[in-house]
Amino acid sequence: MSVLEANWKHEYINTNGVKLHYVTQGEGPLMLMLHGFPEFWYSWRHQIPEFSQNFKVIAVDLRGYNDSEKPKEQSAYVMDEFIKDIEGLIRGLGYEQCILVGHDWGGAIAWCFAYAHPEMVEKLIILNIPHPAKFSEGLRTPGQLLRSSYMFLFQLPWVPELLIQSFDYQTIENAFKGMAVNKSAFTQADIDAYKDAAAKRGALTAMLNYYRNIFQQKMLNQSWSVLEVPTLMIWGEKDTALGKELTYGTEAYVRNLQIRYIPNCSHWVQQERPELVNQYIREFLGL
Repeated sequence: MSVLEANWKHEYINTNGVKLHYVTQGEGPLMLMLHGFPEFWYSWRHQIPEFSQNFKVIAVDLRGYNDSEKPKEQSAYVMDEFIKDIEGLIRGLGYEQCILVGHDWGGAIAWCFAYAHPEMVEKLIILNIPHPAKFSEGLRTPGQLLRSSYMFLFQLPWVPELLIQSFDYQTIENAFKGMAVNKSAFTQADIDAYKDAAAKRGALTAMLNYYRNIFQQKMLNQSWSVLEVPTLMIWGEKDTALGKELTYGTEAYVRNLQIRYIPNCSHWVQQERPELVNQYIREFLGL
């Protein structure tokens, strides 16, 4: 059986002018999971069956990724559109609110969505992505600028695509296995699944367009109020892309915040330490 096949179902939904693919398992209240770069719904493979016991779990491919539609215009990959995608997805599934879970870029979208539509987020769970205000602060420090230097490379046309595609998408394998503390967390089949998703027509440029618009996005230069949505942050402490110090002071922006640090764990926290991540989420949700 392919690693992409299990007891979950593959579905599609039209929202905000794009057709999004998602995987779903379980029934009940909605738990919506948003992946990061260079991933797709599969990064939640350890969480989907776990939380389908209590929720209707939806792990979506963000626009531009894997089997979701990939608008060609670079302007289609901005936060306002991502927020509309998620709003339309929740309502299109027949729900008014959800437990919203996000990692990396999915976490950035989750933060911004919770601010835009707090009434639609019962609880917010963020994995290894700082509050936008803290990330903006971090980008003014030499240490985080160095860690984020890849973002500046991604601003170039064509070059990042060529680099990532070369040697059978070796860069993607390096991103997972190179950053992971526990290399065995990723099988070759897992790596191949990520490579295959990135290799789909139009996907790589779409994925990179998230970064190509990042410095024009208001999430890095707006003022942030205090978020009233109860929030859990889970943070793998050995994240080489995002320093742990970016989490310090988050309580100034979130009224009800819990932070759980996981030592000896990389950026890929929910894949590398799934049992602990699932435990912390369960505790936060009172399950």
